[in-house]
Amino acid sequence: MTARPVVYVTREIPDAGLDPLADECEVHVHDWKLPPGHDRILRRLAELEADGLLCLLTDDVDGEVMDASPNLRVVSTFSVGYDHVDVDEAERRGIAVGHTPGVLSETTADFTWALLMTAARRTVEGNEYVLADEWETWGPKLLTGPDVHHATLGVVGLGNIGATVARRAAGFEMEVLYANTERDGAAEQRLREFGVEATYVELDELLARSDFVTLHVPLNEATEGLIGDEEFEAMPDDAVLVNTSRGPVVDTDALDRALADGSIKRAALDVTDPEPLPGDHPVTRHVPEKLVLAPHIASASIGTRDRMARMAAENMLAGLRGESLPNSAVEDRR
Repeated sequence: MTARPVVYVTREIPDAGLDPLADECEVHVHDWKLPPGHDRILRRLAELEADGLLCLLTDDVDGEVMDASPNLRVVSTFSVGYDHVDVDEAERRGIAVGHTPGVLSETTADFTWALLMTAARRTVEGNEYVLADEWETWGPKLLTGPDVHHATLGVVGLGNIGATVARRAAGFEMEVLYANTERDGAAEQRLREFGVEATYVELDELLARSDFVTLHVPLNEATEGLIGDEEFEAMPDDAVLVNTSRGPVVDTDALDRALADGSIKRAALDVTDPEPLPGDHPVTRHVPEKLVLAPHIASASIGTRDRMARMAAENMLAGLRGESLPNSAVEDRR
């Protein structure tokens, strides 16, 4: 009888992914709340002589990890991004790398708008105002915020998520600007079908003209620290920044300074640098009046997490069978 392949899963994922894996594999799941950490991943892969590693974006999968088990053939990440996996090293070793693209665009766009509306209309402040028993009467200037309708939305990165965010702007009759590595005529045409006329501009013009700026870029050398002191200075002093991409895209210290000196009005972040953000970090002094924080949950709908789990399992199983991965990070980056 042929032994079943061994898969190490670095965190408990939905049953939609674990069940199909268990049907064909011997599955070992790290069942702690916190990530296992680099050393434990090394140790478990070596102990299990694992054939597959199903990881999360919190796991650093480098060459040392790939060498920990002589049998390792597949790395499948439960994420769209794969900057935490050294894909070059995997390709050199003949290890397949899978990811879960296109699965969370709608859900992340929903949450981007949730953060945007929360920051604009000050709902977190309102909640705390009521709970603090400060609400004595209605007032004409009580917790006023900017209109979203007919404002200008600046989308930085018009990929799947950015375009989905832009599409939702139709309901608010907003002017939409976008900055990209290059103009995307096909995306512009798709947005027109939803009543959105998106205009391509350079980043500096987008920042200067936008009431709301949303970030949807991958993390790489070009985007790390993309929004810093100079960019905040370029924005209107009543602008709102929303980041649901990657934490290091925004210079956190620069954001702290911008909120303190009034370079921008507010920010709403689902991702931070560092992440998790310590509760005593200087930037947290702006919560809730100028800053809204969420713990990296933009894709955290039940349906989306189930789909991500299934996709991660499908990538893993295909690789273990010697088949092409449905969603290969090696192929998708080319």
